[in-house]
Amino acid sequence: MRFAVPIFPGSNCDWDCIHGVEDVLGEEVKPVWHQTSDLDGFDAVILPGGFSYGDYLRAGALARYSPVMESVVNAANEGKLVIGICNGFQILQETGLLPGALMQNNHLQFRCNFTTLRVENNQTPFTNQYKLGETIEIPIAHGQGNFTCDPNTLMELQANNQILFRYAGTNPNGSLDQIAGITNRNGNVLGMMPHPERAIVDWMGSADGTRLFTSMLQAWKENQGAA
Repeated sequence: MRFAVPIFPGSNCDWDCIHGVEDVLGEEVKPVWHQTSDLDGFDAVILPGGFSYGDYLRAGALARYSPVMESVVNAANEGKLVIGICNGFQILQETGLLPGALMQNNHLQFRCNFTTLRVENNQTPFTNQYKLGETIEIPIAHGQGNFTCDPNTLMELQANNQILFRYAGTNPNGSLDQIAGITNRNGNVLGMMPHPERAIVDWMGSADGTRLFTSMLQAWKENQGAA
């Protein structure tokens, strides 16, 4: 399985994602500069966190127009796995691959700490190694992670089981319905504010992010076998 990690001016979590794939899966992963326009040789894409283009205008608003994003949209439409973490989530929303918006944290503070998530759907390519309803510890690091959407969109997310993770207990940013991570309608595009790539070995404080990566690999292997 080959992973691409697009890098934008201002990305700062790219190598965390790269090492996450290498250390957890031992699979091939390559950094891809944002001006690249061809991702055909990759099976999955990870949009990393950071402050793409300095978060000018809005977080993710300028990165959405980088040449690489056309290929990311194509990959998503082809059914390939795409995950956006933190700023990557914001970029996916700006691109239209995921609904809603991520606003300033309701307390107007940047938060960087571990948070508890509850797994709301374990029948997806990103969560098949988790147990339904289990709680996991994953760190956050954001100032604009307050998920919001209109009432109809929220009803669709709930009805279609597109909410993969909710904050359990303390809501660190004011997100609507405690939402921490959602997928698109087809289930192959995930956006989440917490950083699973920063929770892959015990010395990091938690290894609960490991199973997100192993879930992706398992889903890809099953798809390859079906093909």
